[in-house]
Amino acid sequence: MEIHKIKQIVEAALVCAEGPLTLDAIAAVFRPEDFTDEEADRKLIREAIKALQADCENRGVELKQVASGYRYQVKQELSPWIGRLWEEKPPRYSRALLETLSLVAYKQPVTRGDIESVRGVSVSTNIMRTLIERDWVKVVGHREVPGRPAMYGTTRGFLDYFNLRSLDELPPLAEIKSLTEPLIEIPEEEQEMAEEQLQLEEQERRDALDADAPVEGFEDQSLAEVVKLTAAPLETEEPNSETVSVDPEQNAKDFSEVSDEH
Repeated sequence: MEIHKIKQIVEAALVCAEGPLTLDAIAAVFRPEDFTDEEADRKLIREAIKALQADCENRGVELKQVASGYRYQVKQELSPWIGRLWEEKPPRYSRALLETLSLVAYKQPVTRGDIESVRGVSVSTNIMRTLIERDWVKVVGHREVPGRPAMYGTTRGFLDYFNLRSLDELPPLAEIKSLTEPLIEIPEEEQEMAEEQLQLEEQERRDALDADAPVEGFEDQSLAEVVKLTAAPLETEEPNSETVSVDPEQNAKDFSEVSDEH
C-alpha cells in the first residue's frame, strides 16, 4: 500500500476516534494483506504519522503524542479564540487543589498525611474527590502502617490532559509556580489586598482550631470544668492598708431607719 493511502487512513482513524490511539490501535485498522509483514506495517505507519505531524506545522491543529497514544488537538496558542465556541467557562481550580496535585505528581505514591505534612494544613476531602473524578489521581495501593492509609498516584488521564507522554516530561519544580498562576495579570495593589485577606482568613482559621483544641490534661473533664480550670484569674488591686469592717446587724438597722423616714 502506498504511503499516501496509509496517511489518509491514519488521519481518518485519528479524527474519528473518541480518544488517543496507540500504534497498536492504528495498526488494527489495516488488514493483514495491506502489508507484506508486521515490521513493515509498523514502519510505514510511523512514517505516515511523522508526515501528518509535518503537515500540521502551518495548520491550526497538531498531531500530538500523549501517554494514551496519538491524537489531533487544537494548538495551544489558538485557545483564546477557539474557547469562545463553548458558553461554559473552563473550570477554575483553587491553589490548594493545584498544590495537592503537584505533590501527588512529583512525590507519588503519597498519602494524605504526606501531603498535609508538606503543605502544613489538612487536605480537604472535596479536593481528593475532585482529583479522582477528573481522572487525574487514583489510589495505587495502601501503606503498610497502622490504618493502612491509601496511597495516591497520577493517571494516564492526567498525562493526556497536560500533553505529557510520561512523568519524565514534567517541568522542573521551579516552573510550577508559573503554571499555577492565573493567565490574567492582576494589579499589584489587588494582589497585596488578596494576600492580606488570605493571611487574615488563615489566622482566623488557626484561632478557631486553637479554640476548639482540647486542653492538655483535661480530656476527661466536662466543658464547664475545663473552662473553670483554664480560665485566667482576675487581677485585683492590692487592698488598702486601712480596712473597713461592716456589721451586718448595724447595716440592717440603718436600712430600717432610712425606710421609716420615707
